[in-house]
Amino acid sequence: MALKFVFAAGGTGGHINPALAVAGEIRKRYPDAEILFIGTKKKMEAKLVPAAGFNFRSIDISGFQRKPTPKNMVENVKTVFRLLKSTRDSRAILREYQPDAVIGFGGYVSGPVLREAAKLGLHTVIHEQNAFPGMANKALAKRVDRVLITVPEAEQYLECKNPPVVTGLPIRAAILRADRAKARGKLGVGNKTVIFSTGGSLGARTINTVMTDLMIALKDRENICFIHGYGQYGGWVPEKLAAHGIAADDRKFDVREYIYDMDECLAAADIVVSRAGASSVAEIEALGRAAILIPSPNVAENHQYHNAMALVNSDAALIVEEKELAAAPDKVQSLVEALLDDPQRVAAIGANARKLALTDAKDKIADIIIDLIDR
Repeated sequence: MALKFVFAAGGTGGHINPALAVAGEIRKRYPDAEILFIGTKKKMEAKLVPAAGFNFRSIDISGFQRKPTPKNMVENVKTVFRLLKSTRDSRAILREYQPDAVIGFGGYVSGPVLREAAKLGLHTVIHEQNAFPGMANKALAKRVDRVLITVPEAEQYLECKNPPVVTGLPIRAAILRADRAKARGKLGVGNKTVIFSTGGSLGARTINTVMTDLMIALKDRENICFIHGYGQYGGWVPEKLAAHGIAADDRKFDVREYIYDMDECLAAADIVVSRAGASSVAEIEALGRAAILIPSPNVAENHQYHNAMALVNSDAALIVEEKELAAAPDKVQSLVEALLDDPQRVAAIGANARKLALTDAKDKIADIIIDLIDR
């Protein structure tokens, strides 16, 4: 009889892609396994999961709004009713499907699915990607059979039924296969120092502002080049650069809306300026890049700050908080210039980041899931 697995993950690619990586590893080991994903129909999992060839069922769930505004109060009442319905729907799906294991990778959807799975006595596993765990996983850790964490720092915030296991975060195969020499050749950067920056697919205004100012300030500096992804809401970036004499066809400034070749850009980079989402941090570690991390302050429990500090405390990255930039808007420029003048420091930070990398996460996680079933 074929093994059955349920994965609960949703909201962002940072939750969904690691889950897809582990599901793919299980499917590789057990080609006849039945794998079902539970998510929400309004988020990106509704497209990514079927595109990856897995079955998908949806439940209606949302998170609570923390700011006490009239609009948010109304939305929170709706969330309570969604929570009650999603709990009933999750229980019904699990009873119908009868999985051998239920695995949560985060997002609001993980809460009701894993709670009901634990109540039904099913084998349960959760993975926490951030150094500071989210509220749902903090609650679930007390109930599920296995808690898997990306970094050791997360353990101090969790009260687990069983000791947590550090597995790292599954990383895209393209990142692990990336070759620096080939990437630099394809991107045509020669022997220049490459400064790579991105604020994600939507674009982070702070990073766009910092990097635009940096490119303008260093436009005449020799032997450096920039690759910058400004995102959906950063269309003003090329216009500002043009106003300061940086043409769109200037090969020293590779400025684009989206970074489709993240593997090649990271492989080619010497210095990275980025947010500190769990996936971004894991990829920086995997390729051993020197990074200046600017954590987003607009995330639950300020988890990006904790992700960044897990590297900073090992001298594996530098950090600049957004609140610092209000008083010192040129702080990132100062750090970049210091690194440009000290290649040995760049190499040391990158080497320390590489030491933190756990590149076999999907294999470890699959091993733990299968071992749990076999007990």
